[in-house]
Amino acid sequence: MTPDDSRGAPDGAVYQQAAATATVTATPTAAPGRGAGTTHADGTAVRVLVVDDEPSLAELLSSVLRYEGWSVRTAGTGAEAVKAGREFRPDAVVLDIMLPDFDGIEVMRRLRAEIPGVCVLFLTARDAVEDRVSGLTAGGDDYVTKPFSLEEVLARLRGLLRRANLARTTSEGALIVADLSMDEDAREVRRGGELIDLTATEFELLRFLMRNPRRVLSKAQILDRVWNYDFGGQAHVVELYISYLRKKIDAGREPLIHTVRGVGYVLKPAG
Repeated sequence: MTPDDSRGAPDGAVYQQAAATATVTATPTAAPGRGAGTTHADGTAVRVLVVDDEPSLAELLSSVLRYEGWSVRTAGTGAEAVKAGREFRPDAVVLDIMLPDFDGIEVMRRLRAEIPGVCVLFLTARDAVEDRVSGLTAGGDDYVTKPFSLEEVLARLRGLLRRANLARTTSEGALIVADLSMDEDAREVRRGGELIDLTATEFELLRFLMRNPRRVLSKAQILDRVWNYDFGGQAHVVELYISYLRKKIDAGREPLIHTVRGVGYVLKPAG
């Protein structure tokens, strides 16, 4: 089988693909690399409450947010969301409008009564413009319509938090390991100042490695994150793309990508 870059970016994953999976494999929480993620101005983790009555979706969103370095709690009903909000004091809420007891708009009203500045990103399966507008006119900050891209949810949350002056992106979005740097916003990679051209899949693979410096990542973890749950191939695709990266990142230089036999791969300076 020939790997296809069109399937390579985790940003392309949609809710329907994840929800269709009987058991969602959560990516383990990763300590962000230097410059990764969004934090409070004092460096503490952003707190996000995920509210959805579909456990597979809530778990998927939670694992992705934790991967960003954020502190996350979940709730499956309106009552659970209000209770969690009082205890957790979230900076932002990813909130499904349709819940089994009372709707997301009522959840938002109750949370805002106690946490006036909390940001609210609505999730909705409704397509009618009036339904989308109702959430915003009720006080919601933004909305995403199902099925949605995981990267879109992250981008919307980052934007809401920055506009509310609740968080900042560290090092202006740059990931740095030794003389290797990645500008996530511009999607540029440089080694020793030299610009390196990467495909979409190579970029996502390197980003995962750079967000987990000095951490050994198994082939299964890499497949789950980079090929985003829906890849049906074997681990050899990881070996293939690691070899592609090495030719572009390490060729003629001190190697940064290392193989840990029987375990996986790690990105770290030599020595």
